[in-house]
Amino acid sequence: MTEPESPRREEDAHALDPDRVEAIVEAVEAEDAPLLDALMEPLHAADIADLLEQIGPAERQALIRLWPGGIDGDILSELGEGVREEVIEALPQDVLANAVRELDSDDVVDIIEDLEEPQQRQVLDALDDADRVAVEQALSYPEYTAGRLMQREVVTAPEDWTVGHAIDFLRNEEWLPDQFYHVVLIDPRHRPTGYVALGKMLASRRDKQLSEITEDSYRTIPATQSQEDVAYAFNQYHLISAPVVDADGRLVGVITIDDAMSVLEDEAEEDILRLGGVGDESLSDGVLDTVRLRFPWLFVNLIATNLSALVIGHFEGAIAQIVALAAIMPIIASMGGNTGTQTLTIAVRSLATKDLTSSNAWRVVRRELLVGMTNGIIFATLMASVGWLGYGSALLGGVIAAAMVINLIVAAIAGTLIPLTLNRLGLDPALASGTFVTMTTDAVGFFSFLALASAVLL
Repeated sequence: MTEPESPRREEDAHALDPDRVEAIVEAVEAEDAPLLDALMEPLHAADIADLLEQIGPAERQALIRLWPGGIDGDILSELGEGVREEVIEALPQDVLANAVRELDSDDVVDIIEDLEEPQQRQVLDALDDADRVAVEQALSYPEYTAGRLMQREVVTAPEDWTVGHAIDFLRNEEWLPDQFYHVVLIDPRHRPTGYVALGKMLASRRDKQLSEITEDSYRTIPATQSQEDVAYAFNQYHLISAPVVDADGRLVGVITIDDAMSVLEDEAEEDILRLGGVGDESLSDGVLDTVRLRFPWLFVNLIATNLSALVIGHFEGAIAQIVALAAIMPIIASMGGNTGTQTLTIAVRSLATKDLTSSNAWRVVRRELLVGMTNGIIFATLMASVGWLGYGSALLGGVIAAAMVINLIVAAIAGTLIPLTLNRLGLDPALASGTFVTMTTDAVGFFSFLALASAVLL
């Protein structure tokens, strides 16, 4: 009697089935193309991209050779940069051409912008002339701007059209984007003046003027605006799509909510990675690439820990006389480090979402100072008891308490002021804040504890 299959955990409901992945790998190894096609056919493009990223390079190459026609544009757009480059290089030219031709211009730009020059040319050559021009124009905008994020395919209508005119136009056109949410109204100079939601248009009478049913949420995005600001605008004003304009206010494209949310996700992921001291890396990166990305932050951390070692070395005489200091001082530094990390995480995320600005910065600093002081007093009381009961010295307990309060206050202030200062200097606060905050809390923690112990106990 076979055992019933164990139900998948709820959090794994949308993850790739490990059994299916194993079966796909076995089909690839057996070079069983019909079985591979049957196993891959039900999978969504995002799941296929995850599969290609999870298997090894040799298995990936073998899968592409056995199933080249299955790789389409949606799969390419879902792949991470490193794996995508490898897949494009392995695809036959005709398969690549068919894959990119079915994509909107923004997805093609997203695929091509991180490729090397030969592969960029390979993708561009696979496009029709009109699509190639649109992609090249998008690539002419600075990286990480709205011009790179937008799609050139925009559904427009003159200001004086009625609902009936627009509906007839949409029914007769074959070039329309796969997904769009608004019809953008333009004046004779091709400048957008508003947009109409498809739902509202379909619910209106045919003789209704489009200009009478425009959305209040309408706003334009400059083509040179940063992607981060674009994503903020979509999140802040609950936009579904927004027209993109050039320096003269003429319509050049449109950004939709899926692209804006992708930027928000990328920004959040980047902040987490940088706070952890790693760069833009993924699990599919090779060993040397990963070492190259992590080495600089480990080197900076090495310098910071050596500064802390210098502080400790200055008090080696006190530590030699009171060995208990060596056991307790890591606790002081660790509590400060954890407090600083908590404050830093909130500050960096608040800066990214523009919740922390120059207008409320000092109020936030004061709040964090009070939080640090309160936590310091609570944990100082606990550690004072440890010093008194565990080491039989009330004075040692007092030193521990005082050092704990000092370090937690400094940690709370540093966790807010350091990212604010880096942001004011035009630097990414997530990039180096963690190292500076850890260095500050370690140095202050060791110095305050050992200095107080030297002054009071010796």
